[in-house]
Amino acid sequence: MALFLLKRLAALAATLLAASIVVFLVLEILPGNAAQVLLGPDAAPEAVAELARKLGLDQSAWQRYWHWIAGLLTGDMGLSHAYGTPVGELIAERLLLTVPLALLAMVLAACIALAAGVYAASRHNRLGDVGVMALAQLGIAIPNFWFAILLILLFSVQLQWFSAGGFPGWTQASGGGFWPALQALLLPAISLAVVQGAILARITRSAVLDVLREDFVRTARAKGLSRRAALWRHVLRNAMIPVVTVMGLQFANLLAGTIVVENVFYLPGLGRLIFQSIANRDLVVVRNCVMLLAAMVVLVNFVVDLLYAAIDPRVQVAGP
Repeated sequence: MALFLLKRLAALAATLLAASIVVFLVLEILPGNAAQVLLGPDAAPEAVAELARKLGLDQSAWQRYWHWIAGLLTGDMGLSHAYGTPVGELIAERLLLTVPLALLAMVLAACIALAAGVYAASRHNRLGDVGVMALAQLGIAIPNFWFAILLILLFSVQLQWFSAGGFPGWTQASGGGFWPALQALLLPAISLAVVQGAILARITRSAVLDVLREDFVRTARAKGLSRRAALWRHVLRNAMIPVVTVMGLQFANLLAGTIVVENVFYLPGLGRLIFQSIANRDLVVVRNCVMLLAAMVVLVNFVVDLLYAAIDPRVQVAGP
């Protein structure tokens, strides 16, 4: 287990380093001048040059990259050009919305997918299987931002059960509370969970069908175990490896893919912060946010590898 963990940690560090280089280089080749954007097109060249010096834009690319990485390692992400506040505080504030939103969407997607996938596999080639897979295909085809608009029209405009947008905050001091905040995140989470749940349901069905054909399932049934007990006690655990893989990738996608949905519901999350920072050409915020999302994707994949080893110990042996 120790060797398996060391190899995964080395791959994690190398991937993060490569991601930081790619993020920095991509933002470096973008056209335009951040100092010029902040001061406006009519600003004097001397003022633009002075602001560029204060922002560190007069340094070489290598120096800026080194200062950025050193700041990340020490927890200093720099100062936002547009907001005038530390980037770390901005990101931490927005993550308090984005991470719960992604977690809620992932829980909803997993509950829907596992129930639908196992149900369809247990009724293979029957009406229940065909109906679930038809709904899953429809869910995959629906864009989540379009489904979000439909949810707003139905539950906010027509039924008036939920707010059409905004976020009251997690504390009563901010005018909200836990339940009002959770209610504000429910419709966005459903709009995100529909597509991911549909994809995961199809993969769950295929994985369960593959395991149902194994010899140990027939042996369990021959010993008198009911089909339902064999399905939930033996088949589902052995079918979880491909399901866990996709769930890890989906959670990473949910963290990185909330930009559109957060803008539809006017939620002050990380996705909206990235969108506003791109519009303001606040490259310090964009760079750190993109790197954070890349790090989250890598860390989620690392956790998925550890879950592999917990679900199937043969993964540890196969690695060395």
